[in-house]
Amino acid sequence: MKKPLFIHLEEVTSTNSYLKNLSDIKSLGDGTSVYVDFQSAGRGQRGNSWESAKGENLMFSTILYPKGLKADRPFIISQIISLAIKDVLDNYTLGISIKWPNDIYWNEKKITGILIENDIMGDEVNRMIIGVGLNLNQDTFTSNAPNPVSLKQITGDSYNVEDILTQIIERLLFYYAKLDSPEIIKAEYKASLFRKEGFHLFTDNEATFLAQIYDVEDSGLLVLKLESGMIRKFAFKEIKYIL
Repeated sequence: MKKPLFIHLEEVTSTNSYLKNLSDIKSLGDGTSVYVDFQSAGRGQRGNSWESAKGENLMFSTILYPKGLKADRPFIISQIISLAIKDVLDNYTLGISIKWPNDIYWNEKKITGILIENDIMGDEVNRMIIGVGLNLNQDTFTSNAPNPVSLKQITGDSYNVEDILTQIIERLLFYYAKLDSPEIIKAEYKASLFRKEGFHLFTDNEATFLAQIYDVEDSGLLVLKLESGMIRKFAFKEIKYIL
């Protein structure tokens, strides 16, 4: 496979927006990525912003054109980017997991956030742009985010941004080539989940309750088993972990 194109910029408002606009005007291959020293309007899930000191972290977006992927099954791409990042971070430290749906955690602290934007054509996904913010070399965090951590804080070492990006895209494309084996990807994803064992506190914005992860459906729904034995299913934004 041809090596994906990497585009480095000093500053943009959003790497997702930049890559979307670029792909609107020219043909790009799977894995084409844009990474920047600083995003002035970086976005996270739930409408949150992403704190990052200039030049210290890995902020990038990459593009995929998943042929034949049904519009109701884009969650498999969320799984493979999560697994790709976890695999790379596992090379440097223990304690990495995937907090459903696709945050990457070190123990009880967040090291990576992911934002995926889909373009649908008919009943299939035409284009996916995956935005990633990975805390790499930042020493201190000043925002009100409750639990950020960087790889440097964990290990004491500094890292080359493009080297880590290269490793992530290589692993992403490795999993991307396995889209016709979704059961293998799902099994690895479930085995990598944050707090996958035992009962933990969750809130559905109406009540707080203890539950354990029972399953994650192909659509991305989180299936929880309550202490009573009741099974409940939740979509993203319908449920939160109590950290």
